[in-house]
Amino acid sequence: MYRDIFAPGFKTEPYWWEAAPRPLPASAPLPARCDVAIVGSGYTGLTAALHLARAGREVVVLEVEAAGAGASSRNAGFVGRALVTDFADLIESVGLEKAKALYGEVWAAYDHVYRVVAEESIDCHLERCGRFIPVFSQRQYNSFARKLEIQRRHLGEEFEMVPKARQHLHLGTELYHGGSYGPDRGAIHPALYLQGLLDRARAAGAAIHDRTSVMSLGTETSRVILDTTRGRIEAGEVIIATNGYTGALTPDLRRRTVPFYGFMIATEPLAPDRLARILPQPRIVEDYRMNIDFLRLSPDRSRVLFGGRTGGPASDLMAKATILHRRLARLFPDLAGTRITHAWTGRCAASFDAMPHIGQRDRVHYALGYNYMGVPMGSWLGLKLARRLLGTADGSTAFDDLPFPTRFYYRSRPWFVPLAMAWFDLKDRLER
Repeated sequence: MYRDIFAPGFKTEPYWWEAAPRPLPASAPLPARCDVAIVGSGYTGLTAALHLARAGREVVVLEVEAAGAGASSRNAGFVGRALVTDFADLIESVGLEKAKALYGEVWAAYDHVYRVVAEESIDCHLERCGRFIPVFSQRQYNSFARKLEIQRRHLGEEFEMVPKARQHLHLGTELYHGGSYGPDRGAIHPALYLQGLLDRARAAGAAIHDRTSVMSLGTETSRVILDTTRGRIEAGEVIIATNGYTGALTPDLRRRTVPFYGFMIATEPLAPDRLARILPQPRIVEDYRMNIDFLRLSPDRSRVLFGGRTGGPASDLMAKATILHRRLARLFPDLAGTRITHAWTGRCAASFDAMPHIGQRDRVHYALGYNYMGVPMGSWLGLKLARRLLGTADGSTAFDDLPFPTRFYYRSRPWFVPLAMAWFDLKDRLER
């Protein structure tokens, strides 16, 4: 019976919360006014709050759940520096110079995470562990190598193509056909990083009000009126930092961000020699397809964290965990009898052009649509939003002139996401 794969005490909440449980709601009254109200307490909202508060602004962060309970404390903790669109493909669509500018922005975001963790002394297991991307065929191997060579030529990106005969040095399975290793990729404990930002934002003077839902925004000439479940607040400026949780409060932004669920499981603790057969080095792994499977070791090197089957419904996490366990055991038959201690989900957000977006409409500012790049891009664009509101000269980004598209068939419910993921699965099978 499938329930035999679940360990005693199995939890349908993030493994990350064991080290960083979400705090109990605060009881402070909501202020009547502030300089900046921020909707959302993830990386974007807290980074903006931290820098604005340190600059002397009165900042209020409003969160519908417990502070930081969204995707920022639920994601895989991958710190990448690439867009969803390959650099070579981006050259075809926007030209070489714009492609270089966009990738330069992503590299700056990657560096920013390391700088913040060091400067703020956030203990969150950040490391440069490298990433291995396994492929499924010689055709994919050759195509991927050509694309990466273009990236090396124009950006100086370092990589190594690993043939199947040497794949075992990075990943202990025979189901792939080699792949690419890139040394400049990182891993982080996402919830401890989030908690560090939360603690420092509070210490800087930002007021964090969780369990507070914003029901409406009313923009006037010199202020924005926010009606919440705990009262009304007037703000000089508003930041929308909701990403995959963007909803009816901002219907136009909701039409431009496509929320989808990501899923992960954590195995029970495993013996070191067993883990070494799976991941000889503590790499992050993302296979080379549109609907990826991904894995890493936990920061304490005690268990495997595995994810995949993105975009499906989140109504039955135990059923989803069973599917993920089956896929994990197919990759590593040695793990077939391993039990799961945690299975969880969180809402990410894509954009129709697969690009992050930052902008302003009247007194409402936003940064959304991170497309699997939430750790670096959420942090970086939160900083950029703060700089814009402070009026400093370094608030611009390479994303500023990009249109933020929507589609005529998308109003409020992303009914097409399961169809899109099924199409991605079909394309992946055909490619293999």
